[in-house]
Amino acid sequence: MLSERTKKQIRDAYFKLVEGKSLNPRWGQRQMIAEVANALGRVNDPGEGAAVCVIEAGTGTGKTIAYAVAAIPAARELDKKLVVSTATIALQEQFVNKDLPDISRHSGLEFDYVLVKGRGRYVCLSKLQNLLSGSREEQAVLPLYPDEVSPPLSAEALPVYVSMAEALSSGEWDGDRDSWAREIDQGIWFSVTTDNHQCSGRRCPNIGQCSFFRARDSLNDADVIVANHDLVLSDLVLGGGVILPAPEESIYIFDEGHHLPEKALNHFSAFCRLGSSLQWLEDSRKQLVRAAAELQDIDGLQENITKVGELLEEIGPGLRDMDRVLTELIDSSQLSDRGEHQHYRLPHGLVPMGLRQPSQRLAELFTHLLNRLTQLEVSTKDALDGDFDAIGMAEADAWHAAFGAMLKRAQDSLSLWREYACSGEQENPPKARWVNLVNSAGQTGFDLRCSPILAADILQAHLWEAASAVVATSATMTALNSFDRFIQRSGSPQDGIYKVVASPFDFQRAVLSVPAMNADPGDREAHTEALISLLPDLLQDGEGSLVLFASRRQMLDVFDGIVSPWQNRILLQGDYSKQEIMRLHREAIDSGESSVIFGLASFAEGVDLPGRYCRHVIIAKIPFAVPDSPLEAALSEWVESQGRNPFMEISVPDAALRLVQASGRLLRTEQDDGRVSLLDRRVVTRRYGRAILDSLPPFRRQIDY
Repeated sequence: MLSERTKKQIRDAYFKLVEGKSLNPRWGQRQMIAEVANALGRVNDPGEGAAVCVIEAGTGTGKTIAYAVAAIPAARELDKKLVVSTATIALQEQFVNKDLPDISRHSGLEFDYVLVKGRGRYVCLSKLQNLLSGSREEQAVLPLYPDEVSPPLSAEALPVYVSMAEALSSGEWDGDRDSWAREIDQGIWFSVTTDNHQCSGRRCPNIGQCSFFRARDSLNDADVIVANHDLVLSDLVLGGGVILPAPEESIYIFDEGHHLPEKALNHFSAFCRLGSSLQWLEDSRKQLVRAAAELQDIDGLQENITKVGELLEEIGPGLRDMDRVLTELIDSSQLSDRGEHQHYRLPHGLVPMGLRQPSQRLAELFTHLLNRLTQLEVSTKDALDGDFDAIGMAEADAWHAAFGAMLKRAQDSLSLWREYACSGEQENPPKARWVNLVNSAGQTGFDLRCSPILAADILQAHLWEAASAVVATSATMTALNSFDRFIQRSGSPQDGIYKVVASPFDFQRAVLSVPAMNADPGDREAHTEALISLLPDLLQDGEGSLVLFASRRQMLDVFDGIVSPWQNRILLQGDYSKQEIMRLHREAIDSGESSVIFGLASFAEGVDLPGRYCRHVIIAKIPFAVPDSPLEAALSEWVESQGRNPFMEISVPDAALRLVQASGRLLRTEQDDGRVSLLDRRVVTRRYGRAILDSLPPFRRQIDY
């Protein structure tokens, strides 16, 4: 348990903060403070259960104040770093620039905090200098995936690079992409940033002016480190303690924690695109010719350069053979058109022998390549340490980056081929393995993918069991009034603390309506016609409304069919950026006009339109996800193979969660009221409908039976 002194400090800080900001104490906020403190009290008392707290706290609870006030004093008593992770960089910056200064000013708590981002968000001064000097070192590093990031045109890029250098020199810019005044093209930025493989770290000749390491050095003195989920997971993938403090020395708080399982799957997946890999081999061979000439005076390097070249020569035929194997394996009738690409998924994740054997050979070759590239990288690091006088520091740094990029590409490829070199028969649950048919620059090729279908084992090993303590919170941690979905997908320990805290909202101020309709969403055309007919009667003049669709096609059909003048008042997703739609909508409402947003899933979460900006949320249908991605299809297949019902176990809870998120766009403050209309009769006609209906906030109901 936490000491009485720390408990008192938490209580005093909360009441001082509430008084200083003239806030009303909220019961849900106090519940959350108590539960977070109880969980952190388990750090030195594991007999009480896991030091893990999963809290659902709806909009308006004041989650940030609750977890900060509880965790900052607790982390100090436990001598741990507090790592607060958000889902996006935008939320990171809000937390650092607004929330933490407010808490520091009004709570009486004394703490230092710092915002931390990955290397990819900072300019690499060495690369920038090489590009501006026109030196040959600028060509030393090949893009990891050249078909995914287009190289910038020098006429467009050079003025940007000059401006960057001038802003760095004058101190007007800190090297952070997010603080650059204008939008930066991805190709332009990609050429002047780096990753952990290409970065020579403390050996870099520009280390004293490095934007990333300046930001990194500030971690040592900070009590609170603000990161995002991707950065935390990147650190955990590397073993922890590489970018951020070690997990065992950290207390993690994941705000918007419901994104954690999905983010984890992205970080532990593997892929290889055959076409770009063959191009990479050819470009790498050309680099090695240059390396052999320019690094010939460094003893011991030539043998490794020669061997790398030989391995690249062997890998090429192996990749072309894989292309042939896939062409024979996949016939057009087996391709699925669902999802972003046409794809072929290996049933149950099992790899047939015809595909396994060439994968085993490629895994063997990439293992040897990785070993040789590691030796080359170490040798160039030695050159940066001054162990060799044959080349200058700038040249050594450029070649270290080049070999580091090759090493990263080899590691990524090896991860994929190892996944296809095994049968997959012993996996439980199985991994999803699929092949995308991609079209790049008019050429059709294969893109092989592999991913776990659940993040449970991953997060158990890298987070729940490794960290000192973990808090995960959001407005939607439960589905169908249960934490089971989150536990299944994240692997969070059963003996952790799970709590839904009280909402400050009076849900009786809002109405949930399910109007009479003579069409079921299963009949898309009839349902679309019913929407076109109903919407003009549901929408009100002078009101802000949000209409959410599960399908772009239906959204466009309804827009085309709806009568004037409503069509002229609709802001359609896709016509403008999300930010511009929100701006135009607010502008119209402020002018006393009607405005209706037609949006898809991205408008059902994270959209904040309080008060009159959104008095009516209309949901076209229950947002069931069609298992159009290979990952979702593989998960459904596994559940079904165990004699369970994937629709009831996966589709219904997922849809219920999305419906809660969508209906959460209505009440954003304690003064808000309005209406949620669900234009899907299945909540009253199907047996699963009652469970979905009862998982929604307790609005007043107007349901036409």
